[in-house]
Amino acid sequence: MSSLTVSGAAALPRRAWRTDLPVLLVAVCWGASYLAAKDVTTARTVLAVLVLRFALAVPVLAVAGRRALRSLTGAQWRGAALLGLILSGIFLLETYGVVHTSATNAGLIISLTMIFTPLAEAAVTRTRPTPAFLGAALLSVLGVVLLTQNGGLTRPSPGDLLMLLAALARTVHVLAMSRLRAVQGADALPLTTVQLGASVAVFALLSALSGGPAPWAVAADLGVRDWAGLLFLAVLCTVFAFFVQMWAVRRTSPSRVGLLLGTEPLWAAAAGIALGGERLGTAGLAGGVLVLVGTAWGRRAAG
Repeated sequence: MSSLTVSGAAALPRRAWRTDLPVLLVAVCWGASYLAAKDVTTARTVLAVLVLRFALAVPVLAVAGRRALRSLTGAQWRGAALLGLILSGIFLLETYGVVHTSATNAGLIISLTMIFTPLAEAAVTRTRPTPAFLGAALLSVLGVVLLTQNGGLTRPSPGDLLMLLAALARTVHVLAMSRLRAVQGADALPLTTVQLGASVAVFALLSALSGGPAPWAVAADLGVRDWAGLLFLAVLCTVFAFFVQMWAVRRTSPSRVGLLLGTEPLWAAAAGIALGGERLGTAGLAGGVLVLVGTAWGRRAAG
């Protein structure tokens, strides 16, 4: 009995780590995605790069979930397409934002979604947030102020403001997914596929209307390093990330998955500093720490 108990207890952590490690790898990929997007994209090529990124990912998801796609009702298709419009706005804000700010700032500012979402949910349901959560929110906001004032007392950069809007847009997307009756009960795979497909359609339309470079022209001009970054965004940050999440939530708790994915801003800062050569001064470093502490505290207080 004793030996069986010990071996079982030892096996549980090993099984947990086999699940946790791929989820943590997703967080690392998402954190590094800001630097990858910054390297691949310029202000003129944002729309074209977004078309290329998701045009590479959507067919894989569509093939994998073709049976589930056929089972969606008309209302579910329309609801998912509506969510896709919101999602396209998020990607536009994030990608234009990271072009105009550092990858470190982008990853840390976007983490405010974890604070904005419970606040917005409290407003919608007319419930009062706990004092602990309000303290965490205040700490996070103070962190962002310090982060954007890293070089001295100046206005936040346009990229910082765009990332702040992206965090708000992510909040809208989360609330819409939880409250839109049409998509409730739909499987995650077809729902995500329709959303990304709708986003690609929006990016392609905007690209055609903008007069900017066409996606195929941008693709022809990409070098080996650029293609590696684009494939990283499409394959690892989109397809791999989605399938790992689906796989992990069946083997562990959603809270554990959320906690591991919540390390994304830490990896964004690490990638920006270690690989992108970005530097944080004293104020920026203090701000980054406050954002990380505030969002972790807020997640715990909201949970």
